[in-house]
Amino acid sequence: MEFCKMNGAGNDFIIVNNMNGEIAFDKWPEIVKLLCERHMSIGADGFMVVEKAESEDADYKMLFFNSDGSMGEMCGNGARCICRYGYEFGLAGEIQRVETTAGLVIGERIDQRRYKIRINDPSVIKLDYPIEVDGREYVCSYVELGNPGIPHAVVPMENLKEYPTRELFDLGRKMRYHEAFPKGVNVNFYEITGEDQIYERTYERGVEDFTYACGTGTCSMVTVLTLQGKASGKGVRVGMTGGELVIDVERDGDEIKNLYLTGPTNIVAKGLVTDEDLVL
Repeated sequence: MEFCKMNGAGNDFIIVNNMNGEIAFDKWPEIVKLLCERHMSIGADGFMVVEKAESEDADYKMLFFNSDGSMGEMCGNGARCICRYGYEFGLAGEIQRVETTAGLVIGERIDQRRYKIRINDPSVIKLDYPIEVDGREYVCSYVELGNPGIPHAVVPMENLKEYPTRELFDLGRKMRYHEAFPKGVNVNFYEITGEDQIYERTYERGVEDFTYACGTGTCSMVTVLTLQGKASGKGVRVGMTGGELVIDVERDGDEIKNLYLTGPTNIVAKGLVTDEDLVL
């Protein structure tokens, strides 16, 4: 099995081409869990499979799996990486139409390493959605991107950069499994650091840890802040462990449309999977 290892702002992925359909869908979860284990195999936050699109409107289809083998609706940084993959491997041109479980994603090549994608529009937005954890109430908003939606909790946190990592991890895990979120949730902690400048850390479901970046989480957060009047929605810069992402949104009253994510990509390695524990 040939693979490509990529990352987008530190959010890393394994990508394989299954356009010929040689590997059956039900085999992927076990393959994903094996190859995404960092100490035993290649290691990654997520795993993407390129397949033939079912829709005539798309160039190809993207299947996204979390590192635990569970299937995700979509991944923003993953979509940016897969658009570069599609361009580099001749699957599409500089403008790409990618079919995902959450809906169609449009990608654009800006230069060799930077890609911009149009994220799925929010299908659910709850700006006032406080939750209680260990007897304390936390300000929270809830957003789902696409349909079926990718669930995100957006939580302001003072002194986020200095917040003890272990305590933040425990809080993120409790929120991720909170009864207020039946689908489970990606937890996006944020702190506004300047005009249209934000620092963010995301605890991702399926990875069950903090990742270096989360594209859909960043877009969900900027959606909330734009509707709350705390961000302009234009060129909003979000810093995180893996680097910086730029978000642009269009606000129409209480609705958010045309949500764009721009950021870097990196092709780390291309090669052949030789993991001796892999059984196809």
